[in-house]
Amino acid sequence: MSEHTEHVTTVKCLVWDLDNTLWKGTLLEDGEVTLADDIRAVVAELDSRGILQAVASKNDHEPTWARLEELGIAEYFVLAEIGWGPKSESVRSIAERLNFAHRTIAFIDDQPAERAEVAFHLPEVRCYPAEQAATLTELPEFTPATRTVDSGKRRAMYQANFRRDAERKEFTGPDEEFLRSLKLELDVFRATEVELSRVEELTLRTSQMNATGVHYSDETLRGLLGDDDHEVLVATLADRFGTHGAIGVLLLENRGPAWHLKLLATSCRVVSFGVGTVLLNWLATEAAEAGAHLLADFRRTDRNRMMEIAYRFAGFDEGDCDCRSAVPDTDVDGLQRLHLLPQRHEPPTTMHVRTPGLGRRWPRAGAGVGGTP
Repeated sequence: MSEHTEHVTTVKCLVWDLDNTLWKGTLLEDGEVTLADDIRAVVAELDSRGILQAVASKNDHEPTWARLEELGIAEYFVLAEIGWGPKSESVRSIAERLNFAHRTIAFIDDQPAERAEVAFHLPEVRCYPAEQAATLTELPEFTPATRTVDSGKRRAMYQANFRRDAERKEFTGPDEEFLRSLKLELDVFRATEVELSRVEELTLRTSQMNATGVHYSDETLRGLLGDDDHEVLVATLADRFGTHGAIGVLLLENRGPAWHLKLLATSCRVVSFGVGTVLLNWLATEAAEAGAHLLADFRRTDRNRMMEIAYRFAGFDEGDCDCRSAVPDTDVDGLQRLHLLPQRHEPPTTMHVRTPGLGRRWPRAGAGVGGTP
């Protein structure tokens, strides 16, 4: 059991102490420390599940990091706070840099005093004694409900993002020039069963950039994959630093003269790239070429103000149209049905939009979703 119990929430980042926790021995005293095979296996397994890992250790940074590299596990840690300050400050810094809520952070240390210090200052962080290290993968909080197509890539994506952010800070030109320098590639394609778990995760976990706050279950999404009247589209993003993974989902329904955008959700990680606006402009262009109106569901929540702004800037409003009656009302409280008479948009200057294999399944004249092969 953890020393700090609460409603089980999946851990997004585990922060390791090193001496007599991750490895056996005390580096400054013993000189030589060893890593047990079962602990190495735990580190690798958590990584494959998409749980990030970091270090909070009271040691001198240079020899400590060198030893992690010698043991062949340095690459697994997205952040390392190695120094002589309080462990709570190290854990707090890690949470802030990752932009993770404290309730999604876990901390493991062999010293009761260190665990108590972290628990006192960061009461939502779950603390575990070193004796539990070999069995962490058996605990429900370290066992995500699903492994998505991006789980095994999550650590690499965060590491790439830190390198990207570092270069952005040093860039002296306009922000738009920096975005162009990234050589962003946005791919939009039909979801398959491989992407479904990530699509479900986006509808569940993305609150700031979810247009309705509605969660679509895996079962519901699987049913829509085989429905000729629906399109479940996934958007992935990559740049010269690496992939961002699956970062967006669009759920569309064919309603005769209108395309009904029932859901748009994008990852908060790509807000600064303007992906939501690019997707809306791409969809508006496709609808304009097909002669279709666009209807979009929107429900204001306490966190999705940015998505509302994206819809408004794209031209969606509460105006009426003849096609509105083709879309049945829903019983979701607070749901608005926004309307757009689409027009063509110039391609974005900051990224290249591709639609591999999308083609056109629905006919033109207001009856389907299109794409440029």
